[in-house]
Amino acid sequence: MTDLDPVRAIDRLRATFGGPDRHRTLHAKGRFYAGTFTATPEAAALGRAGHLAGDPVPVVVRWSNAGGDAGVPDKVPDIRGMAVKFRLPDGTETDLLGQTSRRFPTDSPEEFVAMTEASRHQATFPLFLLRHPRMVPAILDGLRSKAVSSPRSFTERTYYPIHAYGWRDADDRLSWVRYIFVPQDTAPLAQAFGGPDRLFEEMSARLAQGPVRYDVHLQVAGPGDDPHRATSVWKHARELLGGTIEVTEELPDQDPLVFDPARVVDGIELSDDPILRYRPSAYSESISRRT
Repeated sequence: MTDLDPVRAIDRLRATFGGPDRHRTLHAKGRFYAGTFTATPEAAALGRAGHLAGDPVPVVVRWSNAGGDAGVPDKVPDIRGMAVKFRLPDGTETDLLGQTSRRFPTDSPEEFVAMTEASRHQATFPLFLLRHPRMVPAILDGLRSKAVSSPRSFTERTYYPIHAYGWRDADDRLSWVRYIFVPQDTAPLAQAFGGPDRLFEEMSARLAQGPVRYDVHLQVAGPGDDPHRATSVWKHARELLGGTIEVTEELPDQDPLVFDPARVVDGIELSDDPILRYRPSAYSESISRRT
C-alpha cells in the first residue's frame, strides 16, 4: 500500500492541469451515452454476475480525453478513455474504465502522479524516464500502438481496462479476467469534423446513422499470469468473446456520476492490484471537490 495521501495526490494532479474543482481531476472532458450490454454464453459459463446472464442490461458509457483540462481541443494528442457503467437487474452497478494504452507503466500511485506531472514537460520527460527505467517498456509500447494520438473518431481506437478481476462461476470456481473493448466499425464518416469538440461531434453524427458497437473481449489468465499488478504482461491467457456493448444515444450531462473500477457486484472480485485498491480513495477526494 502506498503512503501517498489521496488529498495530496489530487492536489498535485489538479495543479498539473490547472483544472477547476467542478471538473474531474483526470478525464475532465467527456460526454455520456446510453446503451446496452449483452453477454455471450461463454461469458455466462465463466461468471455468475448478473450482467453476464445473456439478457441485455443498460449501460452508461463515457468517452473522454485523458487530461485534467476540460477545455482542451480534441485535436491535441492524448490518451482517450471509454468508461462503462453496467446497471444490473437487481439495482446494483459495476464499472470498467478503459484507456487506449494497453499497458500501465507502474504499480505505484506515487510514481503515477509523478509521471503525470513530468509528462507535462516534454523537454525533461526523458530525464524522468531515465530515473524510472521500469516504466520505459510500457511507454514504448504506447508509442508503438499510438495510445497517445489525435484520432478522427473515438471508434478508431481499442480500449483496455488495465485491471484484472476475479470471476466466480455458478460452482464458485475462480478465473482471473482482463477486458478489451474492440470497435466493430472503424470506418471514417464521409463528413469531416475539425472543431475543438470534433470527436464528440463525430460521435453525434455516427449515432444519427445507427448504434455504435464494441465487442468485449476477455483474456482469461493462464498459469504464471499475475492478476495482482496492473503492469503484468500475460503470456498464457486464452481469449474469448464476452459480449457486445451497443451505444444508441447521447445523454445529457450526468455529472457528478462516478465510474469506479473498484465497484464490483456478486460474482466479481477485486485483485490485490495496488493501483486498483488506491483508486476509490482518490476518487472520493476528487468527487468531494466536484460536489
